[in-house]
Amino acid sequence: MLFVLNISYLLINLILIQFLIKSIKTEWPSISSSSIKILGLFPNQLNNSNPTTLSVHCEAMFKSAIILSQQNNIKLQQEFINYEILSTDNNLINILSNTCQIISSSNIIGIIGPAYSKESHFLAPFAEKIGIPIISYSSTDPKLSNHQIYPSFYRTISSDNLFALAIVQLFLKFNWKSCNIIYQNDQYGINGMNEINKIFNNYNITIINKILFDVQTESIENNNFKNILLTSSSRIVLLWTNRNYTNLILQNAIDLDILSPQFIWLLTSNISLTSLNNLTSTSTSNNKLNGLILIEPFIDLNNINQTLLNQAFDIWNKYESTTFPGINYVDYYALFTFDATWLLIQSLKQLCSTYSNSSCIQFLNNSFCFNKYFINSNKLFNLINNLHYFGVTGKIQFNQNQTDRIEGINYILKNIQIISNNVNFVPVLIWSSTTNWTLYSPTSLIIWPGNSLIIPSEYPSLSGIHLRIALVETPPFTMLTQQQIKEETNETKLIGYIPDLIDLLTNQMGFIPNLTLITNQTFNQIINSVSNNQFDLFIAQTTITAKRSEKVSFSNSIFDNSLRIIIRKDLDNDVNLLLYLTPFTFNLWLTLLGACLFSTFLICLLEKQDNPLLQNKSIISLIAMSLWFSIGTILGYGADFQLKTPAGRLLTIGLYILSLVLVAAYTANLASDLTISKSKDIVTDIDDIKNGKVAFSRIGILLGSAIEDYYLREISGGIHNFYPIKNKEEIYDKLLNNIIDASIMDAGILEYITNQIYCNLTSMGKDFGQSAFGIVFQKKWQYEQILNIQILALRESGELDNLKRKWFQTTSCAQIYDTSQAMTIQSMAGLFLTFAIITLLAILLFLWKKRFLIRKC
Repeated sequence: MLFVLNISYLLINLILIQFLIKSIKTEWPSISSSSIKILGLFPNQLNNSNPTTLSVHCEAMFKSAIILSQQNNIKLQQEFINYEILSTDNNLINILSNTCQIISSSNIIGIIGPAYSKESHFLAPFAEKIGIPIISYSSTDPKLSNHQIYPSFYRTISSDNLFALAIVQLFLKFNWKSCNIIYQNDQYGINGMNEINKIFNNYNITIINKILFDVQTESIENNNFKNILLTSSSRIVLLWTNRNYTNLILQNAIDLDILSPQFIWLLTSNISLTSLNNLTSTSTSNNKLNGLILIEPFIDLNNINQTLLNQAFDIWNKYESTTFPGINYVDYYALFTFDATWLLIQSLKQLCSTYSNSSCIQFLNNSFCFNKYFINSNKLFNLINNLHYFGVTGKIQFNQNQTDRIEGINYILKNIQIISNNVNFVPVLIWSSTTNWTLYSPTSLIIWPGNSLIIPSEYPSLSGIHLRIALVETPPFTMLTQQQIKEETNETKLIGYIPDLIDLLTNQMGFIPNLTLITNQTFNQIINSVSNNQFDLFIAQTTITAKRSEKVSFSNSIFDNSLRIIIRKDLDNDVNLLLYLTPFTFNLWLTLLGACLFSTFLICLLEKQDNPLLQNKSIISLIAMSLWFSIGTILGYGADFQLKTPAGRLLTIGLYILSLVLVAAYTANLASDLTISKSKDIVTDIDDIKNGKVAFSRIGILLGSAIEDYYLREISGGIHNFYPIKNKEEIYDKLLNNIIDASIMDAGILEYITNQIYCNLTSMGKDFGQSAFGIVFQKKWQYEQILNIQILALRESGELDNLKRKWFQTTSCAQIYDTSQAMTIQSMAGLFLTFAIITLLAILLFLWKKRFLIRKC
């Protein structure tokens, strides 16, 4: 019981202490008699149970500067400078109204603030009208830099264009080329977004998604935050919002589980880690912020007025120690606030030092704020433009051409790291316009999402992702084969250029391929299936075309392609010196030669004694004249002598019969061969097809293909006058069956088909219609960039060339098929039988005539 009471007592004390800390109203010294005041504008903290450092720290350093001027006895017209505080609430009309009331009732000689750019845009013209300077400590909109538009406006913090340059150089350092940006829909967000977009374009950095945060509803536009990021092709998320909105967006991201390790978040505004729910309870929750990066202005302590800074801190700690966090934890905007206030104080001091007897602080028409005007405004602005000194944030110096400090601000990169199970921002890199990004200390390291030390890619990873991949069977890109796994067990396996490519990509990227072999669909139909999200990828010999790119996107080239004409092979293309012999077969020529020699022998035997022309001839002359008679008679020419004996005349009849049939057959067959040879290769290149050398109806074109698009665009002018082909196998069949004379095919496939399978088909002419094959996927596919990078890596390493050599540069067509229709010995058997009978009769007749001589012997 006592233990419970003690616990209750401790809890009550803790609650009271927290209440006192939040509700305590510290007493800063004030000089009620002073009429000269500076107005400070700070974000509203009164209705916020957890006031931000932007409001608390900045207000404290503003007051410290005023008190320090009093301690240094800085007086204007014998009066110390006093201050007024106005809490802003994001309502511009309220801010203007409250400012007007204060200025109407007090001699406000300058305004420090406001915090936000939209407020500065609204109040700067008002300050110009009444002739007093307005110096902001955190308004960074680049449009506020124009001194011609805002002549009374100054700021001690750099504009967003310098910030954007620092961010760009960070992207270049990490080799990031894309990101998503979340920005708020006000002047700060929109103008900052435009500045970043302009600089990113100069450095070829792509903004994938521009996500708008509505400051009115305090939510992401269209409420599709998670889906936008998950479908984005970049893992980098750049947050261009102020502190309050940054906390809201991060809390939303925590709830949606889209922080680490899925995405790399870059913040441009500091956040309160304790204000985020569900983070500090467990180490698993802490990991959600692990690797998050913050980029913010940085104060280089080597180039500041340390004495001035120490004096300001001492005053703050003296009068409001409950809010003083320690010298290492003061919000940098508070330091810019002090320099803004001190700049105005020093300028007023110099202004009044030039007036010895007259008043330096005078206003016209004091009754109403809009009618009020500071008489010495031009002199005061000139003093601000020419004043330079070292403040607590570095060198303070302005000129009359711009509202920004001449010397820019450094930036620091802080990385959320988990140390002893605590989430902390750890400084890692610093940036200046002269040194770019360098290490904060020699031991500084960035802990990336997933506790990795390796700089991550901006592209989402495919590791472990299931991809639905559509394929089509087209040798040698994709083929089916039977592979024996066990005895009497066969398994169908995909082989070819495409399956090998998928294996390479899988090994590199770690995705899980779910392959589907598509049949009875055209390429365009499968492309539509990808567009309709039925498949993630379509990997085949798919030509990249402008028309297809309207529906889907393509990867980098996986195969450099061109078109070529395919026709039936002409086996007689080479010069043939013995072409005239082709009407007869070799055996027939030998038989004819034998008949000729046999006839020569018979003529010598039959005519030597009875033919006066052959009598008294030598053996050689006798044989030559007999051979001459045989050849001349067979060729149909005849000889210059005649055979005199009856047997010789009968032999002549046999030779005439041979001549009649053989010459006629030879002439007809030779004419046929020459005609066929002349008619072959009527198509030599694509120009022959364009010029109509082949009937368009005898040109086979594959339907639903890029080749059909080429034909309609380049040849027929959109007219479907070709022979329609449904698949590539039909092309080969129609050519071989003489239904079509030519077709157009991809050169790679044609090369394989004519070298490996259809040896009696061939390609003709030079390549034309150069194109490329790419992998098909949906538009804005989030993995597009990482896939293209891997394909380029395969090309650069020579892997794609190796695949091409493996599947395309081999041949098995060693045999040449002879299609000649030469006359054979079998077709002339009857003729030679007739000749043999006649010669036999001639021999018998010769023997009959010589029977008396034989008897005498």
